Amino acid sequence: MKRILPILLVLVFSAGTALAAPVKLDLNAVYGATSFHTQGAMNFAKKVEAYTNGGVQITVHPGGALGFKGPELLKVVKDGQVPMSDILMGVVAGSEKVFGISSLPRLVSTFADARALYEECKPLYAQAAAKWNQKFLYAAPWPPSGLVTKKAINSVADLKGLKTRTYDKNGANFLRALGASPLSLPWGEVYSSLRTGMIDSVLTSAESTKNGKFWEVLSFFKDINYAFPLNMVTINLDYWKALSADQQQAVLKAAAETEAEQWAASEKRTVDALKVIQEHGFKVSKPDAALSAAMDKAAAGIVAEFKQGLKPEAVAILEKYAR
Repeated sequence: MKRILPILLVLVFSAGTALAAPVKLDLNAVYGATSFHTQGAMNFAKKVEAYTNGGVQITVHPGGALGFKGPELLKVVKDGQVPMSDILMGVVAGSEKVFGISSLPRLVSTFADARALYEECKPLYAQAAAKWNQKFLYAAPWPPSGLVTKKAINSVADLKGLKTRTYDKNGANFLRALGASPLSLPWGEVYSSLRTGMIDSVLTSAESTKNGKFWEVLSFFKDINYAFPLNMVTINLDYWKALSADQQQAVLKAAAETEAEQWAASEKRTVDALKVIQEHGFKVSKPDAALSAAMDKAAAGIVAEFKQGLKPEAVAILEKYAR
């Protein structure tokens, strides 16, 4: 009997240890380790581990290291090929249209308005994610997109034939309506394409302009407040439901905190990045009234077309914000 008891205790202890083993989840991140949104995902992962006392451990894989980088991400998470992902919403709008709202041109012009738009759309985003077997956790904006060019852009005429890299269909349609020639390229190919002349401009933020060191190949940043495109983080619903109620609450707490911090950081980074690129020789300017009016007209056409097929509640939101 003396010998059996220690064996039983070892077995009980081992079973308890197995039951207490941490849940380990991989989170796919398209952008590099120093990217604003990847850093946000890493911060989120740290919070989750802390709030679950190590019970849930998330490993962030930057730079698309898991092999998933774009339009396929909704399906990839839906099927559980990766449990979680950071996703640029506009890129998956072809799969779920409502995710294209944040990248519609010139709906909002300030972070406050962008946040208000997001809060109104958030229930729609959560519903769309659920349709794709995912739990919507949080979203935050890139700093606002501007037009980064080799030559000064002061009128619609200056846009004619401009070879511009855009990040989604909305941006391509917008620039095409203004006479430019948009192209879709993976972010990793943008700098080399600017070097070779394949493109001569980029629709992107001051933050990305800074990170890409575009002052080596471009000279002008037109601050057009094109859009405040959102990145979201979702988790496969099967993985989500496998978490305990306490773990789910801890993850949601971490998500809410990360979302608030990322919104504040995005605004600060915009100010800081504009300063940095000017220090490196960029000429930063805003469009005049005539160019703004032309952009608003082009944007209105994009928004009107985008409304087709949307749910009435989404259309109502767009009509509230469209200029």
